[in-house]
Amino acid sequence: MDITLEQPVRARLITADEQELAVPATFRYASGDPLAVHMDFPPEASLDGKEVSWTFSRSLLEEGLGQPAGAGDVHLWPCGETRTALELHSRSGMALLQLDTPALRRFLLRTYAVVAAGQEDVSAAVDRGLNALFGTV
Repeated sequence: MDITLEQPVRARLITADEQELAVPATFRYASGDPLAVHMDFPPEASLDGKEVSWTFSRSLLEEGLGQPAGAGDVHLWPCGETRTALELHSRSGMALLQLDTPALRRFLLRTYAVVAAGQEDVSAAVDRGLNALFGTV
């Protein structure tokens, strides 16, 4: 049985002039995709008015809570004791968000209660990935 966790987060978008704007977001974890976490933004939070979902590794979230982590499109790092910075890069630009660190830690612990670290069965995820890449060749 697949289990899905969702947790709203208090995200603050840091603008170019260093203002903070509240942005609604939800972290999501599914036991059927045990290595990934998803950060979902509703349509009103995106430039094009469409729902946006970012997917990155659960291990990146864990690492970024304690030290700078990430490569490519997603970077995380501690920003004081109570906030974590999350930088997202896309073709449309870059977004810098600050998130509540204790809430992220609670979310991460909840994911480990569903699928413990090191106990991920990745065979189904590999099959889905191969099917996405190659279809039914």
